[in-house]
Amino acid sequence: MNLKTPIHHLSGLSESKVLLLQKELNIFTFEDLISYYPFRYEDRTRFYKVKDLHSGLPNVQVIGRILSKEIAGEKQARRLVISVKDETGVMELVWFKGLRWIDKMLQPRMLVVAFGKPNEFGGKISMAHPEVEIYDAKAVRKGSLTLQPVYNSTQKLKNAFLDSKGIQRLQSALILQLPADYETLPKWLIEKYKLISRKQALQSIHFPASAEALDGATYRLKFEELFLLQLKLLRAKIVRGERFKGFVFSSVGSRFNTFYTEKLRFDLTSAQKRVLREIRYDTQRGVQMNRLLQGDVGSGKTVVAFMCMLLAIDNGYQACMMAPTEILAKQHYSTIRELAGDGFITCAILTGSTSKKERRRIHESLIDGSIHLLVGTHALIEDEVRFKELGFAVIDEQHRFGVEQRARLWKKNKVPPHMLVMTATPIPRTLAMTLYGDLDVSIIDELPAGRKPIQTLHLVESQRLKMYGLIRREIALGRQVYIVYPLIKESEKLDLIHLEAGIDHISRQFPLPQYAISIVHGKLKPADKEFEMQRFVKGETQIMVATTVIEVGVNVPNASVMVIENAERFGLSQLHQLRGRVGRGAEQSFCILMSGSKISREGRKRLETMVRTNDGFEIAETDLELRGPGNIEGTEQSGILELNLANLAVDQPLLQLVRAEVIELFDEDPHLELDKNRLLKEYFLRKETGIGWNKIS
Repeated sequence: MNLKTPIHHLSGLSESKVLLLQKELNIFTFEDLISYYPFRYEDRTRFYKVKDLHSGLPNVQVIGRILSKEIAGEKQARRLVISVKDETGVMELVWFKGLRWIDKMLQPRMLVVAFGKPNEFGGKISMAHPEVEIYDAKAVRKGSLTLQPVYNSTQKLKNAFLDSKGIQRLQSALILQLPADYETLPKWLIEKYKLISRKQALQSIHFPASAEALDGATYRLKFEELFLLQLKLLRAKIVRGERFKGFVFSSVGSRFNTFYTEKLRFDLTSAQKRVLREIRYDTQRGVQMNRLLQGDVGSGKTVVAFMCMLLAIDNGYQACMMAPTEILAKQHYSTIRELAGDGFITCAILTGSTSKKERRRIHESLIDGSIHLLVGTHALIEDEVRFKELGFAVIDEQHRFGVEQRARLWKKNKVPPHMLVMTATPIPRTLAMTLYGDLDVSIIDELPAGRKPIQTLHLVESQRLKMYGLIRREIALGRQVYIVYPLIKESEKLDLIHLEAGIDHISRQFPLPQYAISIVHGKLKPADKEFEMQRFVKGETQIMVATTVIEVGVNVPNASVMVIENAERFGLSQLHQLRGRVGRGAEQSFCILMSGSKISREGRKRLETMVRTNDGFEIAETDLELRGPGNIEGTEQSGILELNLANLAVDQPLLQLVRAEVIELFDEDPHLELDKNRLLKEYFLRKETGIGWNKIS
């Protein structure tokens, strides 16, 4: 049997059901179906007695004999009530829908098995809409007492009888067709880690005979998922190194040395120096560099990136830096101009708002090589933007760009430029190994000297006056303040403090002329937003009232207070990014997290984490634990996190184990040419997804 076989070849599936499976669940082949795993299991391994039932139990099953049945109530309130008795007591089974069919099927004195959630009311135990079947002693003896799989379905599928039970029947039919030797991992690997066979694993993940069988199947399939993913990523790294030669930056030139010795007004941290050495080594090897630079907010990534671009310029190449928003691109351009000074290099900025005349001038200057460094937004990857010789490309806040957008920078040259992708959103180690397993990773894990850790406070509504007092004190010292709201306008669905009401309240608390306010949110026209931003940057306003539009791209060293309203509604990553807008000067800065007194357990843990630590990597680990990898910023568009079973929040040890195994495998057999690895190579070629043997995505 070929698992690439289209799903319509499975017996019992009509054309309409095939179309529904394709549309609702993206199931097109046998392999798609067999990899559609249950999301939970119902415990059918034991029968409960009526006397042991209570409302705290999950779904359970009971054997009992039907005593009586009646249809009670009028019209819409009609319900079927069946009394069932075992040797310990009586319970009621209740239905509000499908009464006629159930009434016809179940008759007094029948011995039945009821499966459902027990409820306790008025001293009586009942089950609403339980699953009921006539007791079959032979079936029980044959082993029907198992963990029953439960599959996610949709209303359209349920209407076509493809509910969890319907999907269960399809899986059962398909598993019977699986060949005994169906395998994806080589024999030596299975023996080394004492894994069960793939067929056995699939049988037990869909229809586990016991909890132990389910554990064995889960481990085997998680191992396989992570192993094949790391195989793909690390093989891509090998292919890239073999196929894509890179520019050699043979010397450290005059611009780099002049900047370092004369223009740099502060000492680099040891972490910044370490990253520069790593990148310098990469650019001398004659292989295209692909490096991820992680650094917390304010750790000095931009200076490192600029020095790397100077290295390219000194060796006769051009450089570019791409940012996701115009605000951030302008900030980088301003920072680079400030670092370099006039006449040091020729730098330009290209964004969506660049005039046609200026755009034409930039295009011409790029082609003739007179522009050394170009900063911009997505405008950089437009087809008409051509370089004389692009040698080094930096992508900031890289998770905001899709894979295809990043790849278009490669095509600006016959020889692809060295790539440095940066993020101020710290990525947990497990996620970095999965999302960016084919990249080299550098980390700036210390802040510049003189920076004081931001003091973070969690205050509830009754402590609002304390927050206002701190704002007044800081403004009296000549500092500035951000106040961030989750919404612009009042919402009927969400009971949150909104910006419009906040402006009114703050204006009364902090009246003119002593306090001037900037207002920034996503609905403003770009020119108005820029005007308000600049007023705050220049110190003309003391308070900026904003939405999360200021999460990135605002650098005001004089701002010392960040107030976040309804902080419990923000994710950890976003809270950390917002906090990073302050603490950029030498003075003590504060982040105040305002919330209601009643917040969820998860919301409380987020706020407690923010108060406890300023370490972005610790925060990222907690975020992964709370939200899971699929919800971490940027992972949806990565195209990598298509894991069915493995959970990066809990499977870190397994990921490290398989990655080490893949590294060892490629050290011995980089092209999978050994006979013992034939199955891996065949599997890889058969899948033809992502980064294959003969192409780079």
